[in-house]
Amino acid sequence: MRLARVAHPEHGVAFVTVDSVEEQDPAHAATGGLDPQTNLREILAHPFGTPEYSGREWKLGESRLLAPILPSKIIAFGRTYADHAAELGNQVPDQPLCFLKPSTAVIGPGAAIVLPPQSKQVSYEGELAVVIGRPCKDVPAEDVASVILGYTVGNDVTARDLQTTDGQWARAKGFDTFCPLGPWIETDLDSAALTIRTEIDGEVRQDGTTADMVFTIGELIEWISAAMTLLPGDVILTGTPQGVGLLESGQQASISVEGIGTLSNPVR
Repeated sequence: MRLARVAHPEHGVAFVTVDSVEEQDPAHAATGGLDPQTNLREILAHPFGTPEYSGREWKLGESRLLAPILPSKIIAFGRTYADHAAELGNQVPDQPLCFLKPSTAVIGPGAAIVLPPQSKQVSYEGELAVVIGRPCKDVPAEDVASVILGYTVGNDVTARDLQTTDGQWARAKGFDTFCPLGPWIETDLDSAALTIRTEIDGEVRQDGTTADMVFTIGELIEWISAAMTLLPGDVILTGTPQGVGLLESGQQASISVEGIGTLSNPVR
């Protein structure tokens, strides 16, 4: 099932299911890679558990895709791919390395990544994102499927120069617009070996697979849930493969994750 959050000119903001199993098409970037005629069905209340429907339906092209969830917190993991750690001159950590991004950093598909004047080196990081489906704590790695709502695409935008000079990552990772998410949440997905591809103005910059992660998603969730309670809608960014680079105003950053779709954002 694909769960999305959209803005409709008549029905306002709504959670919907996306009735499509089509492969993504770059010609439909504004609609996450799907045909604009794809049907949407409005969900009552929230997307957790078994959806209840309002009976209203409309086409994907008639509404605007928003970030599929507004998390209470975003937990991001660094250096989970050995090749990415190496390209930045870092060692792979013995245990997961995490940081938090504020919820105010979240934007949806098509919204602009804004380059802040404080930084001259803002980079993209295409990632698989996990969305938590129920409150949980101390989750064993083998049980993580029971607490996951689904998966979406994330871009862990980073002010690389500030990450170095600040000595910690809160500001460098936390500017407004520094956490694009979307285009929707895919609930039925095997995350073990998914292709992650980042394109800047159509040029491939990252082409990796989750099979190369140093820590599994189960291990990441077990590790962080031993420290803090995870709530429905919380997002976990699972790290990025090699190929990170800088963004410039006027560019278009598009990240595709196999089985989900494409998240595209302009840069200004």
